[in-house]
Amino acid sequence: MLTEDSPACETRFLSRRIRKMLSVEWMGQSIASLCWMCSVFAYGIQSAGDWLQLCAACAWLVANVGTVLAVKVE
Repeated sequence: MLTEDSPACETRFLSRRIRKMLSVEWMGQSIASLCWMCSVFAYGIQSAGDWLQLCAACAWLVANVGTVLAVKVE
């Protein structure tokens, strides 16, 4: 009998996470948020608006990572 801690269940769980991370939508959004963060550093942080841009880009990336961590086995 399979339980929640069985290897088959864990493999299926990791497989769903990896598939989510390899999806075009997830990768596109993650790359875009990383590029946004890099651009803030490339142009320099000189004002409060730059800090807000950096916070927004970081929040976007954290949200993307959160979607992978929230994947559940059905």
